[in-house]
Amino acid sequence: MSTLERRQSILSLLQADGRVEVPALAAQFAVSTVTIRTDLNYLDKKGLLVRSHGGAVASERITKALSQELSIGEKKQQNHAIKEAIGERAAQFVEHGDNLIIDSGTTTLEVAKALFAKENLVVMTNGLNIASELAKHPSSEVMVTGGQLRKKSLSFYGRQAEASLSSYRFNKLFLGVDGFDVATGITTHFEPEAHLNRVMCQANVEIIAVADSSKFSKQGLHIICDVADIDVLITDSKLPQAYQQALIDAGIRLELVKAD
Repeated sequence: MSTLERRQSILSLLQADGRVEVPALAAQFAVSTVTIRTDLNYLDKKGLLVRSHGGAVASERITKALSQELSIGEKKQQNHAIKEAIGERAAQFVEHGDNLIIDSGTTTLEVAKALFAKENLVVMTNGLNIASELAKHPSSEVMVTGGQLRKKSLSFYGRQAEASLSSYRFNKLFLGVDGFDVATGITTHFEPEAHLNRVMCQANVEIIAVADSSKFSKQGLHIICDVADIDVLITDSKLPQAYQQALIDAGIRLELVKAD
Protein backbone atom coordinates (compact mmCIF):
# COMPACT_ATOMS: atom_id res chain seq x y z
CA MET A 1 0.00 0.00 0.00
CA SER A 2 1.38 3.38 -1.01
CA THR A 3 1.49 6.37 1.32
CA LEU A 4 -1.40 8.01 -0.53
CA GLU A 5 -3.51 4.85 -0.37
CA ARG A 6 -2.82 4.47 3.37
CA ARG A 7 -3.81 8.07 4.03
CA GLN A 8 -6.99 7.65 2.01
CA SER A 9 -7.80 4.54 4.06
CA ILE A 10 -7.24 6.50 7.27
CA LEU A 11 -9.70 9.12 6.06
CA SER A 12 -12.25 6.43 5.21
CA LEU A 13 -11.95 4.98 8.72
CA LEU A 14 -12.33 8.46 10.14
CA GLN A 15 -15.40 9.07 8.03
CA ALA A 16 -16.98 5.86 9.33
CA ASP A 17 -16.01 6.10 13.02
CA GLY A 18 -15.39 9.79 13.67
CA ARG A 19 -12.09 9.09 15.46
CA VAL A 20 -8.92 7.06 14.89
CA GLU A 21 -6.14 6.02 17.27
CA VAL A 22 -2.43 5.82 16.45
CA PRO A 23 -1.69 2.32 17.88
CA ALA A 24 -4.70 0.76 16.14
CA LEU A 25 -3.78 2.34 12.81
CA ALA A 26 -0.16 1.23 13.12
CA ALA A 27 -1.29 -2.35 13.74
CA GLN A 28 -3.85 -2.30 10.93
CA PHE A 29 -1.44 -0.99 8.30
CA ALA A 30 1.65 -2.79 9.64
CA VAL A 31 3.70 0.40 9.92
CA SER A 32 5.32 2.23 12.82
CA THR A 33 3.51 4.67 15.07
CA VAL A 34 5.94 7.32 13.82
CA THR A 35 4.67 6.74 10.27
CA ILE A 36 1.05 7.04 11.40
CA ARG A 37 1.76 10.24 13.31
CA THR A 38 3.41 11.63 10.18
CA ASP A 39 0.30 10.70 8.18
CA LEU A 40 -2.03 12.32 10.71
CA ASN A 41 0.05 15.48 10.89
CA TYR A 42 0.07 15.72 7.10
CA LEU A 43 -3.71 15.30 6.88
CA ASP A 44 -4.19 17.78 9.71
CA LYS A 45 -2.19 20.41 7.81
CA LYS A 46 -4.38 19.72 4.77
CA GLY A 47 -7.47 20.41 6.89
CA LEU A 48 -8.82 16.89 6.40
CA LEU A 49 -8.78 15.95 10.10
CA VAL A 50 -7.99 17.43 13.50
CA ARG A 51 -5.17 15.94 15.59
CA SER A 52 -6.07 14.91 19.11
CA HIS A 53 -4.16 13.18 21.90
CA GLY A 54 -3.21 9.74 20.61
CA GLY A 55 -5.04 10.03 17.32
CA ALA A 56 -7.36 12.29 15.32
CA VAL A 57 -11.00 13.28 14.93
CA ALA A 58 -12.99 14.24 11.86
CA SER A 59 -12.65 17.81 10.65
CA GLU A 60 -15.86 19.81 11.07
CA ARG A 61 -15.22 21.38 7.69
CA ILE A 62 -15.07 18.00 5.96
CA THR A 63 -18.02 16.56 7.87
CA LYS A 64 -20.12 19.52 6.77
CA ALA A 65 -18.99 19.15 3.17
CA LEU A 66 -19.93 15.47 3.12
CA SER A 67 -23.40 16.16 4.50
CA GLN A 68 -23.96 18.74 1.76
CA GLU A 69 -23.05 16.60 -1.24
CA LEU A 70 -25.65 17.24 -3.92
CA SER A 71 -27.17 14.86 -6.43
CA ILE A 72 -26.30 15.31 -10.10
CA GLY A 73 -29.73 16.83 -10.71
CA GLU A 74 -29.13 19.44 -8.03
CA LYS A 75 -25.61 20.17 -9.27
CA LYS A 76 -26.89 20.64 -12.82
CA GLN A 77 -28.94 23.65 -11.74
CA GLN A 78 -25.99 25.44 -10.16
CA ASN A 79 -24.01 27.95 -12.27
CA HIS A 80 -25.30 26.38 -15.48
CA ALA A 81 -24.39 29.26 -17.79
CA ILE A 82 -20.84 29.34 -16.44
CA LYS A 83 -20.51 25.58 -16.91
CA GLU A 84 -21.63 25.95 -20.53
CA ALA A 85 -18.96 28.59 -21.10
CA ILE A 86 -16.32 26.38 -19.48
CA GLY A 87 -17.38 23.50 -21.74
CA GLU A 88 -17.05 25.66 -24.84
CA ARG A 89 -13.58 26.83 -23.80
CA ALA A 90 -12.55 23.24 -23.02
CA ALA A 91 -13.59 22.12 -26.51
CA GLN A 92 -10.98 24.50 -27.94
CA PHE A 93 -8.29 22.23 -26.48
CA VAL A 94 -9.53 19.26 -28.51
CA GLU A 95 -8.20 18.42 -31.97
CA HIS A 96 -9.85 16.24 -34.57
CA GLY A 97 -8.81 12.63 -33.96
CA ASP A 98 -7.98 13.05 -30.27
CA ASN A 99 -8.32 10.22 -27.78
CA LEU A 100 -9.98 11.56 -24.64
CA ILE A 101 -11.21 10.63 -21.20
CA ILE A 102 -14.12 12.67 -19.91
CA ASP A 103 -14.77 12.29 -16.20
CA SER A 104 -18.31 12.18 -14.82
CA GLY A 105 -19.93 15.41 -13.66
CA THR A 106 -22.13 18.30 -14.72
CA THR A 107 -19.31 20.57 -15.94
CA THR A 108 -17.73 17.74 -17.90
CA LEU A 109 -21.17 17.07 -19.44
CA GLU A 110 -20.96 20.56 -20.92
CA VAL A 111 -17.54 19.66 -22.34
CA ALA A 112 -19.11 16.65 -24.08
CA LYS A 113 -21.90 18.81 -25.51
CA ALA A 114 -19.38 21.26 -26.94
CA LEU A 115 -17.48 18.57 -28.89
CA PHE A 116 -20.14 18.08 -31.56
CA ALA A 117 -18.07 19.73 -34.29
CA LYS A 118 -14.96 17.65 -33.56
CA GLU A 119 -14.41 14.68 -35.85
CA ASN A 120 -13.03 11.18 -35.32
CA LEU A 121 -12.75 11.37 -31.56
CA VAL A 122 -12.36 8.34 -29.32
CA VAL A 123 -13.85 9.14 -25.93
CA MET A 124 -13.80 7.01 -22.79
CA THR A 125 -16.09 8.09 -19.95
CA ASN A 126 -17.32 6.86 -16.59
CA GLY A 127 -20.38 9.11 -16.78
CA LEU A 128 -23.65 7.51 -17.89
CA ASN A 129 -25.15 10.87 -18.87
CA ILE A 130 -21.97 11.82 -20.73
CA ALA A 131 -22.02 8.59 -22.74
CA SER A 132 -25.64 9.31 -23.66
CA GLU A 133 -24.69 12.80 -24.83
CA LEU A 134 -21.70 11.55 -26.84
CA ALA A 135 -23.92 8.97 -28.55
CA LYS A 136 -25.46 11.90 -30.47
CA HIS A 137 -22.09 12.82 -32.00
CA PRO A 138 -21.97 11.43 -35.54
CA SER A 139 -18.25 10.68 -35.82
CA SER A 140 -17.18 9.95 -32.24
CA GLU A 141 -16.37 6.48 -30.97
CA VAL A 142 -17.75 6.21 -27.44
CA MET A 143 -16.36 3.86 -24.79
CA VAL A 144 -17.75 3.41 -21.27
CA THR A 145 -15.58 2.22 -18.39
CA GLY A 146 -18.28 -0.06 -17.02
CA GLY A 147 -18.26 -1.00 -13.35
CA GLN A 148 -20.73 -0.29 -10.58
CA LEU A 149 -23.10 2.62 -11.13
CA ARG A 150 -23.36 5.28 -8.43
CA LYS A 151 -26.87 6.57 -8.99
CA LYS A 152 -26.38 9.85 -7.12
CA SER A 153 -23.77 10.99 -9.64
CA LEU A 154 -24.59 8.70 -12.62
CA SER A 155 -20.95 7.61 -12.53
CA PHE A 156 -19.33 4.21 -12.84
CA TYR A 157 -16.59 3.14 -10.44
CA GLY A 158 -14.75 0.09 -9.13
CA ARG A 159 -12.13 -2.37 -10.31
CA GLN A 160 -13.83 -3.04 -13.64
CA ALA A 161 -13.85 0.68 -14.39
CA GLU A 162 -10.18 1.02 -13.44
CA ALA A 163 -9.17 -2.06 -15.45
CA SER A 164 -10.87 -0.67 -18.57
CA LEU A 165 -8.29 2.13 -18.68
CA SER A 166 -5.21 -0.07 -18.44
CA SER A 167 -4.95 -1.01 -22.12
CA TYR A 168 -5.25 2.46 -23.60
CA ARG A 169 -3.31 5.67 -23.93
CA PHE A 170 -5.15 8.98 -24.21
CA ASN A 171 -4.19 12.50 -25.27
CA LYS A 172 -6.23 14.41 -22.72
CA LEU A 173 -8.32 14.00 -19.60
CA PHE A 174 -11.11 16.40 -18.71
CA LEU A 175 -11.40 16.10 -14.95
CA GLY A 176 -14.32 17.30 -12.85
CA VAL A 177 -13.95 18.00 -9.13
CA ASP A 178 -16.00 18.53 -5.97
CA GLY A 179 -13.36 20.59 -4.18
CA PHE A 180 -10.30 22.56 -5.24
CA ASP A 181 -7.85 23.98 -2.73
CA VAL A 182 -4.28 25.07 -3.47
CA ALA A 183 -2.94 23.48 -0.27
CA THR A 184 -5.13 20.34 -0.11
CA GLY A 185 -5.36 19.61 -3.82
CA ILE A 186 -8.24 18.36 -5.93
CA THR A 187 -10.77 16.37 -3.94
CA THR A 188 -14.05 14.52 -4.23
CA HIS A 189 -16.61 13.10 -1.80
CA PHE A 190 -16.56 9.44 -2.85
CA GLU A 191 -13.44 7.34 -2.26
CA PRO A 192 -13.84 4.81 -5.13
CA GLU A 193 -14.37 7.70 -7.54
CA ALA A 194 -11.21 9.40 -6.28
CA HIS A 195 -9.28 6.18 -6.87
CA LEU A 196 -10.65 5.89 -10.42
CA ASN A 197 -9.75 9.53 -11.07
CA ARG A 198 -6.16 8.83 -10.02
CA VAL A 199 -6.03 5.94 -12.50
CA MET A 200 -7.37 8.30 -15.16
CA CYS A 201 -4.61 10.79 -14.40
CA GLN A 202 -2.00 8.08 -14.86
CA ALA A 203 -3.41 7.19 -18.30
CA ASN A 204 -3.11 10.65 -19.83
CA VAL A 205 -0.59 13.05 -21.29
CA GLU A 206 -2.49 16.28 -20.49
CA ILE A 207 -4.79 16.77 -17.49
CA ILE A 208 -7.37 19.53 -17.90
CA ALA A 209 -9.44 20.31 -14.82
CA VAL A 210 -12.81 22.00 -15.36
CA ALA A 211 -14.54 23.61 -12.39
CA ASP A 212 -16.57 26.74 -11.76
CA SER A 213 -15.16 29.07 -9.11
CA SER A 214 -17.66 27.92 -6.44
CA LYS A 215 -15.56 24.75 -6.08
CA PHE A 216 -12.55 26.67 -4.77
CA SER A 217 -11.79 26.58 -1.04
CA LYS A 218 -14.16 23.62 -0.80
CA GLN A 219 -12.85 20.20 0.20
CA GLY A 220 -14.09 16.71 -0.33
CA LEU A 221 -12.74 13.99 1.91
CA HIS A 222 -10.75 12.10 -0.72
CA ILE A 223 -7.76 13.52 -2.57
CA ILE A 224 -7.50 12.93 -6.32
CA CYS A 225 -4.19 14.69 -6.90
CA ASP A 226 -2.14 17.72 -5.97
CA VAL A 227 -2.86 20.96 -7.76
CA ALA A 228 0.59 20.87 -9.38
CA ASP A 229 -0.31 17.60 -11.13
CA ILE A 230 -2.74 19.27 -13.53
CA ASP A 231 -1.68 21.03 -16.71
CA VAL A 232 -4.63 23.31 -17.39
CA LEU A 233 -7.44 24.69 -15.25
CA ILE A 234 -10.54 26.13 -16.90
CA THR A 235 -12.72 28.11 -14.53
CA ASP A 236 -14.52 31.47 -14.42
CA SER A 237 -13.51 35.05 -13.72
CA LYS A 238 -15.02 35.04 -10.21
CA LEU A 239 -11.96 33.13 -9.05
CA PRO A 240 -10.24 35.37 -6.46
CA GLN A 241 -7.04 37.06 -7.62
CA ALA A 242 -5.00 35.39 -4.88
CA TYR A 243 -6.00 31.99 -6.21
CA GLN A 244 -5.22 33.02 -9.77
CA GLN A 245 -1.69 34.05 -8.82
CA ALA A 246 -1.07 30.92 -6.75
CA LEU A 247 -2.10 28.71 -9.67
CA ILE A 248 0.06 30.61 -12.14
CA ASP A 249 2.99 30.38 -9.72
CA ALA A 250 2.43 26.60 -9.63
CA GLY A 251 2.99 26.48 -13.39
CA ILE A 252 -0.64 25.78 -14.32
CA ARG A 253 -2.13 27.25 -17.46
CA LEU A 254 -5.16 29.17 -16.22
CA GLU A 255 -8.12 29.77 -18.55
CA LEU A 256 -10.87 32.08 -17.29
CA VAL A 257 -14.32 32.39 -18.88
CA LYS A 258 -16.43 35.47 -18.21
CA ALA A 259 -18.86 35.13 -15.33
CA ASP A 260 -21.86 37.48 -15.61
